[in-house]
Amino acid sequence: MELEMPAWKRRTDGEQRWPAAVAIAILIALEWLLPDRLSLGPRWLFPGLQVVIIGVIVAANPGRMRKSSPMLRTLSLLLIAVASLANVYSVVRLVLDIVGGHDTGSAGDLLMAGGGIYLINVLTFAVWFWELDRGGPAERAAGSDPYPDFLFPPMTSPDMSKKNWEPYFLDYFYVAFTNATAFSPTDTLPLSRWAKFAMVLESAIALVTAALVIAKAVNALA
Repeated sequence: MELEMPAWKRRTDGEQRWPAAVAIAILIALEWLLPDRLSLGPRWLFPGLQVVIIGVIVAANPGRMRKSSPMLRTLSLLLIAVASLANVYSVVRLVLDIVGGHDTGSAGDLLMAGGGIYLINVLTFAVWFWELDRGGPAERAAGSDPYPDFLFPPMTSPDMSKKNWEPYFLDYFYVAFTNATAFSPTDTLPLSRWAKFAMVLESAIALVTAALVIAKAVNALA
């Protein structure tokens, strides 16, 4: 009887950790490449802290996430919270520099910095969505929460997808990328209040960053 249920509703084998780990590694690299003025504290501080945390998480559970661990869950949330804090600082610092007329370098430098922050924003929220939807990847694998925070198309049209379909990290990355690009949900709907607030926040950061950076860069080229 259980096998007749769609995979996202029942217990499954759990997803691999490596796609999210790769995304976090790219996020850390982008933080490292930002100009010093956009980094909170020494350039190495937040990237270094994230490297230590993700190293502990991967070492403790490098394979499939089948069982929930309070310690690993706490470390995972701490990791993305640290990344979010660094990203918020970078966004605020960039906005203040542009609005205040401070030197932001050439148009190319500004576009590189703004593009880096934009991508960090997308990756940060992709990991947030992945970590929080239905209690996180381990809880989704256990099928413990039947009420999704994000309604993906295969959930509403099961006949149009494989029976063993369930959301993986790439699905959450797609949601984060399209939300930051379109400034609104596309094919995946937020159901819970936290999901709606998170999508609003991501869109706002992306809109402010893109609008100010493009306007400043065009002005510098004029």
